[in-house]
Amino acid sequence: MTSRAHPFRFYDNREKYLLFVTTTNEKDKIAQRVGRELELLSPSPPAMRVFDAGMGDATVLHQVLEEMHHRYPTIPFVVVGKEISMEDTRLSLMKLHTRFAEHPETVVIVTNMYYREAPWLRPQSGREVKWRDVPLKGTTAHEFGRQLRDLGDLVADGWQTELSPTTGNPLYVDPTVLVLYRADHAFALEHLIPKGGTLDGQYDLVIAAQPYRSRASAAFKVDKVLGPLAESLAPGGRMVVVQATGRDPGMDIIRSIWPGEEPFTSPRQAIIDRLAESPVPLRIEGSDDADALFTYGLHDLPEHSDSSIGTSMLIAAWNAAVYVAQIDDARTGEAMRSGAAYIEATEKALQQHDGLWFENESFVVVRV
Repeated sequence: MTSRAHPFRFYDNREKYLLFVTTTNEKDKIAQRVGRELELLSPSPPAMRVFDAGMGDATVLHQVLEEMHHRYPTIPFVVVGKEISMEDTRLSLMKLHTRFAEHPETVVIVTNMYYREAPWLRPQSGREVKWRDVPLKGTTAHEFGRQLRDLGDLVADGWQTELSPTTGNPLYVDPTVLVLYRADHAFALEHLIPKGGTLDGQYDLVIAAQPYRSRASAAFKVDKVLGPLAESLAPGGRMVVVQATGRDPGMDIIRSIWPGEEPFTSPRQAIIDRLAESPVPLRIEGSDDADALFTYGLHDLPEHSDSSIGTSMLIAAWNAAVYVAQIDDARTGEAMRSGAAYIEATEKALQQHDGLWFENESFVVVRV
């Protein structure tokens, strides 16, 4: 049960997250949006560097790496993923086996450090890092997949968390770094594999898709998250920022149950204005509506037809709406126990819009 001492963290609710990921195409649309930037990158030797500011289950990262290989098949990749969730880290590792098989000159580094620390693998506290170097043996996706699945105990040890007594945010118990690469390419990758030390940042691409709570202020989003990430960019490096707008039928459902609910308090222009105060020279691209806005939707489940909306569709739509609006379990549960109003609101939205869609906005931060 949620308490005042330990506030509820919506994004840590695994059931809602996994249902949202599997019943909507948001991750595909975000990967496509990030993919538009790849042709604009100008990586410098010895590698293309990518930072994922919240890997989640690596659905987006996996698709971006596929596109990167298609465009840059011979360039070595150094990929750093930040993830605080133990379960997401496990799920991410299970998706990466094909990347090592198709693109052998790949170094993947996963860490649980904070945004001010993760791009450089450098805890500000000076605490000792749990450093795990894992050369993957073999040459096939099958072999790599088996070894990555076997890292469960290592992840369980390194990704322990505790709750902040003031914010309820998960805090790492130990700063941890997991370094993955192919053993048969270790010689060629020697100069790219960090050996228990820090990185210099210098990222060509930063993926910042929903890396913070929508309800956070623009000052928080920039000062605690986007500002440090912008500092980690190489000259000419590009950071793709994606967040929800709330201007969609999903909010029709939310406001039918909670009138006046406003989860999206800092639109992109407020964030862009705050970024303009950065000591780092930056340029913002793609911030007008024609470039910034894109939609994604609920997959049409098998039992849905023109004449009826099945239970699975209703549950998936309701879950997506409360997930995007970041409604906590206590309020969600109360609404579901209070009668059929939430079902009626969900069904009405699905009928009016012939399904359910949501709107995201994006922009690109370029280091100059």
